[in-house]
Amino acid sequence: MHRCARSFLLAAACGAHLAHAQAPAMPVGFGPHPVLPAPDKQFIPTVNVAPVQRWTAGQHPAVAAGLAIRAYARGLDHPRWLYVLPNGDVLVAETNAPPKPDDSKGIKGAIMQMQMKKAGAATPSANRITLLRGMDSNGVAQTRSVFLQGLNSPFGMALVGNELYIANADALMRFPYETGQSTITAPGVKVMDLPGGPINHHWTKNVIASADGQFLYVAVGSNSNAGENGMAVEEGRAAIWQFTRATGEARVYATGLRNPVGLAWQPATGALWTAVNERDELGNDLVPDYMTSVKDGAFYGWPYSYFGQHVDARVKPPRPELVATAVAPDYALGAHTASLGLAFYDAVLLPERYRGGAFIGQHGSWNRKPYSGYKVIFVPFAGGVPSGPPQDVVAGFLDQNGKAHGRPVGVAVDKAGALLVADDVGNIVWRVTPAP
Repeated sequence: MHRCARSFLLAAACGAHLAHAQAPAMPVGFGPHPVLPAPDKQFIPTVNVAPVQRWTAGQHPAVAAGLAIRAYARGLDHPRWLYVLPNGDVLVAETNAPPKPDDSKGIKGAIMQMQMKKAGAATPSANRITLLRGMDSNGVAQTRSVFLQGLNSPFGMALVGNELYIANADALMRFPYETGQSTITAPGVKVMDLPGGPINHHWTKNVIASADGQFLYVAVGSNSNAGENGMAVEEGRAAIWQFTRATGEARVYATGLRNPVGLAWQPATGALWTAVNERDELGNDLVPDYMTSVKDGAFYGWPYSYFGQHVDARVKPPRPELVATAVAPDYALGAHTASLGLAFYDAVLLPERYRGGAFIGQHGSWNRKPYSGYKVIFVPFAGGVPSGPPQDVVAGFLDQNGKAHGRPVGVAVDKAGALLVADDVGNIVWRVTPAP
């Protein structure tokens, strides 16, 4: 492990702060123009899963200088995604993958199932959304209630007026909502089918509403790593869809996005941005995950190319005419970091250096040596575009022995301006505030 990574782990073990680097250089695999090595096609993929050793009561992640962190809620069941309602209530999707029998066939599938258990990622889905409200004198949620249950691997959430939309693994659902209610018992209405099925390789579906509420944008991941299951099963996948609320019509908005997860509106420009997990089995440093603005009608390369027009020779038959149109993403986030969460900071509680930039939750690698990710980073923005190297904000999810206390996923900004982090292995929602 790199000595800098070890220092972060030691800081976490002591409950210390991360060092605030001065004018750091752009790390390898990050930034708008990352240097990409030659592909190293792996017949036997690298498997390097961090085994679980969950936080003890006295432990917590390390944070950057000027920040403090504490658990807002503990004892959750695989909390993966967050949504803050206008009244300040926090919704937590307690969720995991649905049954997908055709995604774990053969020797490779069996190995993956075993490794996911090792990583604490193979627990049955709770299929519910929990509501956290208020805060006691210890910074813990005052009340917790089951907000919605009986769902199908729910993930994304979006409120428009009195309509709450939930993105299940196979459908976009609508529920009635009144401000302040602590539970919803009304049955939901399916407004849009989403690609599911017996493979459902990337099962998470996210949703975000446009500022005027006219449209919903739904992110759908691919059904494979790099098209190895055939393109017929990729229909409607590796894409962001636009759903028109007034008519129920849906169309593909952008394609070639292997696994778009985080969705957020950039505050300076109003542009839609997404965080995307890229493909595996091309080596430790390929292919960088990324975040990018999403252009209507754009193609981002998957599976035929990556980071613009770098051809993936594994994909047969090739599509050179399509590769020629591939748009390079805006900002690389490191190879195999599993960058999932995405939230722009437009509040004022945290130090001024965070205003206008993006927080990214990096779930962490399972197929890279050494490990990558396992932290929340921040990327500064200026004029609506990234303007500098990434900065570690919350780290120490891995200990000195490579064991995972937790894994950060969704990130959100609460009504007071604090940063919330869903830790789906630690079963905690963390809250980051200015240091006292």
